[in-house]
Order: sequence, then C-alpha cells, then structure tokens
Amino acid sequence: MEARNRPLKDWFSEIRNGYLALPRFQRHEAWSHKQVGALLDTVLNQLPAGAVLTLDVGDKKPFISRAVVGAPDLHDKETAYLLDGQQRLTALWRSLHDGYENRNFFVKVSDDGSFSTESVGRWLHKSNKVYPLWADEAKEQWSRNLIPLTLLCPNLENGTKVNDWAKSAGSNSDEVLELVSLVGTLKELISSFNIPFLSLKKETSKDVALDVFIKMNTSSSPLTAYDIVVAQVEAGTGQSLHDLVDEVKEAAPFAENYLHPADWALAVGALLQDKTTTKSVYLEPDFSAALIKNWEDVKRGIRRATEFLREQHIYDNQRLATDVVLYPLAALWSKVSDGGDSEGEARVILKKYLWRAFFTERYEKTSATRALVDFKDLSNLLKGESVKSPIIFDSTLFPLPEQEELKTAGWPKRRDRLPRAMLALSLNSGAFDFADGSQLSSENIGKREYHHLFPDAWLTSRGVESNEIYLALNCALVTWKTNRTMAAKAPSVYMEERMKVGSDEIMRRLNAHYIPMKELMLDDYETFLDARATEMHKAILKVCE
Repeated sequence: MEARNRPLKDWFSEIRNGYLALPRFQRHEAWSHKQVGALLDTVLNQLPAGAVLTLDVGDKKPFISRAVVGAPDLHDKETAYLLDGQQRLTALWRSLHDGYENRNFFVKVSDDGSFSTESVGRWLHKSNKVYPLWADEAKEQWSRNLIPLTLLCPNLENGTKVNDWAKSAGSNSDEVLELVSLVGTLKELISSFNIPFLSLKKETSKDVALDVFIKMNTSSSPLTAYDIVVAQVEAGTGQSLHDLVDEVKEAAPFAENYLHPADWALAVGALLQDKTTTKSVYLEPDFSAALIKNWEDVKRGIRRATEFLREQHIYDNQRLATDVVLYPLAALWSKVSDGGDSEGEARVILKKYLWRAFFTERYEKTSATRALVDFKDLSNLLKGESVKSPIIFDSTLFPLPEQEELKTAGWPKRRDRLPRAMLALSLNSGAFDFADGSQLSSENIGKREYHHLFPDAWLTSRGVESNEIYLALNCALVTWKTNRTMAAKAPSVYMEERMKVGSDEIMRRLNAHYIPMKELMLDDYETFLDARATEMHKAILKVCE
C-alpha cells in the first residue's frame, strides 16, 4: 500500500461536498488550541504532517456516518471514511473557517519574513461586545503583524473580502497591494499543502477496518478505552454508545455530579459481567456486546445509586471518600427490586457497605479486584444465596478508625479518604447552617464553604501549628455568609451571636454536624477535639455496624 498525495484544497472539497465523512463512532475533537496552532505552524512552514487513513465506501456503507464538525451536512454521497487523521483535518477545517467559538487564529508575519500562528481567546464583555475588540479590526490586526486565518481558507472565492481587509489595514495604496499579494501567497501556501493518505479498499470488512482504526490512533491524543468501546459497539450493533450514555444522563440527571456517566457505565457493565473494572476488560472482544445486552440494568443501577447517595446527603464527587464504591453500588442497585421488604433490606445492607467503604482501607489497594469481590459477596447476600458476611464487613481485616486516628485526620477539602469520610458523615443528618438554619441540599452545597470551627487566625495567634489547625474535626460546611461573620472570633463569641434563636435550636444545628456545643463554647481546642472525636466515633459505629 503506497501513500498518495492530496493537497489541502482537495481535502476541503471532499469535506465540503460530503464525499469524505467520519464513522459516527469517531470521538469528537480532542485537541487543545495549542495543538491546533502547532499543526498550523507545520502547514505554514511546509513540514510533513503525517499521512492519514481512509476507507473507500462502496454501495453499502459499513458504518453510520457523520460530518466533520462545522462542515455542511452529509447527503448520502459518502465515497470514503476518514479512519485516522480526524483530529488534524478537523483542526484545519475549523480554524480556517472560524469554527472555534471563543478563539480566533491569525498568521503572524515576522520582520524576517517567516510565518507563525497566533491564537487569541475571545470572551463576551458585560457591554455585550466580544473582547478583545482589536481582534475584529483590520487595522489593529495588521498593526500587530497579524492576518486573519479565515482569509486564507482554500477554495473560498473571497477576493472582495481580502481586498476590503487590505484597504482597511493598509495605510496607503502600495501597502494595500502588498497585503493583497501577501494574502494570496499565504493562501496558496496553505491550499497546496500536501497531506498524503493511505486508503483501505471498499471490500475491507468492518472488523478489519475497526482493528486498523484502533491500532492507528496512537498519536499525541491516543484513544481512551471508552473511545474504543464506542467504536466496537457501533461496529457490532449499529448503536451509538454516545446516545446510550445520553439516556443515562436523562434517567439520572445528577450522575455527572459524582462521575462521568460514560466511565460509570463501563465500570458497572464490567461488574455485571463478573469482571474487574479495568481497561484490559473493556478492550476484550466480547465486552461491548455484553455491555449493550445489560444496558437497561446499567442505566437503572446508576439512577438508583444516584438516588441512594442523595438520600445519604452525599451530593457530589468532592464529598466522596472514594470513587471505587460507585461501581459496585450501581451494579448492586441494578438488581434490587422496587419497593417492599426486599428494597428495605437492600437499603440497610448497602448503607452499611457505603460507609464501610468510606471508613476502612478496603479500597486503598487492588481496588478493582476488591470491588469485584465485594460486588459478588453483596449480590449473594442480597439474593439470600449466602449467609456468609462479605469481607468488607469484617472488622478484624478492615477495622474502623479509632478516636485517636480521627483526631489526626487532615482537612477534608483535600483528596484524602478518611477526612472526606468524616465530612460526609457530618452532612448525613442535614448539616444545618449555624446561622440561618438552612439544611444542606444539592441546590445549595455549591454555596457552602469549609469553615474552621476554631478559626485559623485565632489558633495561629495562640501558637498552634498549621497541620494541627487543618483537621477534619475542626471543619464544618457552612454558608459563605455565616463563614464571613465568624471570621477570626473565638468560638464562644461567634456562637453567642447565634443564641437569639435559643440554645436548644443552636444545639440541634450543631448536633447535626456531630459538634459538641458545650466543648465548643469552652474555647479549649484540645478538649473540643477529644469531645468531637468521641461523638464522631459513635456515629461511625452506628452507620457501619
């Protein structure tokens, strides 16, 4: 197989006329604007950009088609699919057609006559104008030695547009003529840029084409496991995994708060096949077909797991002690019948599982293998097929933290399991705000802040080290307004300011966070930490036993 030459202008003609299409399973553009700029520099300097791969299309199309982003709609005229090189041709098409909503590309003309690419980010100003303003003004552009890339697009008869730009940019007739000539030179440079290609014959089977596609896509933005599964699903079933994932988003609108639904779906699909949640499993030849077969269970499990997490007042990924628990949780909920005693029993078991996953070291090592073991053990328990207690419930192998360990747990805003678990538990009873009494919800959690119960500045002034200040036991999630009013005040002072509603009400709000009011009001940090560790430990035992 020999590579054939094709100039960019001919590639654009193929795209514009609908002859060159993408298989629908191709991922969408993954390049950053820096990668796009680097490719344009390659074109301007006439350096090799690498060959692309196409698949000729016969009377029967092997795949469902889609157009390059920003290109005209297809009209069932495809003669070839672009299997490898989509990122390059999409980047060139979009940048030369002004297809990036918040970015414009320019050619910079240096004093030595060399060319390079410059991209400019755009944003909508409160005046309803797109800034920076100079990026739309020809004279301002040329004062910076910049020429809009859109003037150089191959196959576009834009002579009038070029002349108008040159007249606005140039200071005299000679400069206008020079600019028109320069734009023409650059346009020809880009139009004639060679992008060689290899083509598979139309007789090539879908399986072979797919295998070549996967093996070829190992560039600077290699395919993810999900990208490959998307391709396998579409090639094997004709269904779009992107569309199926959209169904998950519709059925479980809060799922994205915890994990990307696509990643969640692959993991649940693996567990439902009694396999580990690993990339090697996702790439097995039979994985995709089984995933689609179980799709309704996958969707149902993610929906019900999301509902369950919200019942536990865990509303987003920032409050998750471990992501791993999401996979077995959704796979298990997919098999629980709706309503009745069986759902009630399942809720008790899965609540215990969730909190033990948070408060033990079960998923600190070999998490994928352990998640599969727990899924199998808990499945058997839920179905009544085993009286054996799941290993995650074994406190000898996976003990719960003692009070002294709770006292050393760090700041829960960091990605650290135990501190996050402690914060999550402090939200479990509603996490009422100290001042306004509002209950934590998915709608207001984004407005809550991590508050030092004994303020940072107050403790620092008393010689307490930072690592002893930023502790989970010294943290509560409160509204930003409440956080501001507390400032650097002693706990007894800022709590006294809350007492207008009555001490019983304030105690109720604090108890929801497992905060001992009496010890907080003493302004004795060590005494408070001991007391809250005691309260927190009792709560841990309650949810985990």
